[in-house]
Amino acid sequence: MTAVGPRLVGPRWVWRRWHSAVSRTAHGRHSYQIRQDSSRPAEGGVVPLTACGRPQHRRQHTEASHRVEVELKRLDGEDGGIVEVVMCRFKARNAMGHVFVSQLRELVSTLSSDSSVRVIVFRSLVPGVFCAGADLKERALMNNSESDLFVHGLRSLMTQIASLPMPTIAAIDGFALGGGLELALACDLRTAACSAQMGLIETTRGLLPGAGGSQRLPRMVGVTLAKELIFTGKRVGGQTALEMGLVNRAVEQNPTGDAAYREALSLAREILPQAPFAVQMAKEAINKGIEVDIGSAMAIERMCYARNGY
Repeated sequence: MTAVGPRLVGPRWVWRRWHSAVSRTAHGRHSYQIRQDSSRPAEGGVVPLTACGRPQHRRQHTEASHRVEVELKRLDGEDGGIVEVVMCRFKARNAMGHVFVSQLRELVSTLSSDSSVRVIVFRSLVPGVFCAGADLKERALMNNSESDLFVHGLRSLMTQIASLPMPTIAAIDGFALGGGLELALACDLRTAACSAQMGLIETTRGLLPGAGGSQRLPRMVGVTLAKELIFTGKRVGGQTALEMGLVNRAVEQNPTGDAAYREALSLAREILPQAPFAVQMAKEAINKGIEVDIGSAMAIERMCYARNGY
């Protein structure tokens, strides 16, 4: 980028011709790389919002998009019907960058219409980390409009997760901060290791929760407690999170660092034998009913009960 300054010196039409040539070259290279790897999933071809006018950043993103940062694991045997969404962006502690979000969005979209899926467990393979939140390094490269679009995309992704028809469980074996906790809040249930750390810490960064946390946390733990947690940016451990109703179960961490995942799997196995459509209708009745007055909520319950059959 340091070479750009000297090239701007001179007649304006010269700079325009140079900039046009660079742009065509960059776009051509990006297109070529996508065609060469056309067997990859669709997310490999996503161009980041920050790529505009930054050929070097575009090349880096194309290379990064070839890495698997989120993947699916379908269990079999007696656990058939349980699917794990596995976060594995090791170098960035599962920070939510463009590639991570794109891959997660595609997997969630696939699962939403898969009738064979009975329970979904969101877990991390990164030791000591569930999800560190939004990728602040990528965000630093964005202008205001790009940042707004990116945060809107995160908010939309969390809504997509919350709208999945089957039960979802977040296994929090380590840090779940900012957007990482917002991801866990978008799930129906949460298990946590006592050593885990959770918090909506955005105010300590001069921000506020923007992916649903300011709305889902009050509905979960109450308005006054949610305000305290958000205003102070406080982090809480697994046992404290259990006491305030932020998680369903808290367990001591084990030597392999996956105690919350093991507990989430145990919880999923408790759900698995139950009638799948009845569980889905119960989830819909609860999620929709909590947003309206009690009379309307009863009507929603009646509708879901009827759809399930008498």
